Amino acid sequence: MRRRDLMLLLGGTATAWPLSARAQQPERVRRIGVLFSTVRDDPVTQALHRAFLEAFQKLGWAEDRNVRIDLRWGEGSPDKLAKHAAELASLIPDAILVIGGGVEQVLKATRTVPVVFAIALDPVGSGFVASLSRPGGNATGFMQLEYSLCGKWLELLKQIAPEMKRVAVLRDPAVTGGIGQFAVIQSMAPSLGIEASPINLRDAGDIERGIATFARSPNGGLILTASALGSLNRDLIIALAAQYRLPTMYANRSFAAGAGLISYGSDFLEQLRGAAGYIDRILKGEKPADMPVQAPTKYELVINLKTASALGLTVPLSLLVSADEVIE
Repeated sequence: MRRRDLMLLLGGTATAWPLSARAQQPERVRRIGVLFSTVRDDPVTQALHRAFLEAFQKLGWAEDRNVRIDLRWGEGSPDKLAKHAAELASLIPDAILVIGGGVEQVLKATRTVPVVFAIALDPVGSGFVASLSRPGGNATGFMQLEYSLCGKWLELLKQIAPEMKRVAVLRDPAVTGGIGQFAVIQSMAPSLGIEASPINLRDAGDIERGIATFARSPNGGLILTASALGSLNRDLIIALAAQYRLPTMYANRSFAAGAGLISYGSDFLEQLRGAAGYIDRILKGEKPADMPVQAPTKYELVINLKTASALGLTVPLSLLVSADEVIE
């Protein structure tokens, strides 16, 4: 073989080998931390988890191929949320997704790992972001509601229970969102001839005592504001509302679907699908600081006619027509 031919052969082999080797390299595995504020076996939590995974997979991410997901459940406990937030931050993942409460704890644990939140309350007032349009830090995501929605809760409840003169507002006083939601309802109540008072959500015993005390006087109703503690005590609150025959407004569909009277709130499943898109964008190089916080563009009105009948209420036709879902 001539020297020139030999050199060409060796050169071609040297060029081909690295290309072949690169083609056989496994795809880089990214790491995502996911923190739910609720309990693992809650049906709503499971549905949210599925919605995220399905949307994430459609974007090309699969746990057995190119992503690892570390899951934690806070069970409504600030201490557990803080513990799990520290654990996830210590793994130095590519991003952390926080659903419901727990954003504060995660941001205390890390100011460098990108954080995406979903179903969050008042991210600006809580200090999670500098503004909705320009978050400015390592966090962004999807907020559960705008405070103006809280006044609508009172209006709708008054329409379905026109005899109501008093309303107890179940709220978590330990978070900015709990204080803000009650303030809006309280400011609007006099214009509808209603007296508003708070019941603080702390544990099951406090909830039972607070509702039982409130129910001693007639013409009362309840509003359960958006909070992780409210979701954790979903079945208890629905049962107490039925026991004391109190018309009750809830902040999301799962309550009306679970025998609550009426709910008006954002689509949680859609928020998790949106969060999957934000995580995908971060993994592809975008920064949370440049990704605006998304507010809901639509709220769903759900009415449970069976519960209305049990309470002796006639739902106005105007409400039935405007409802997104009527459960019979």
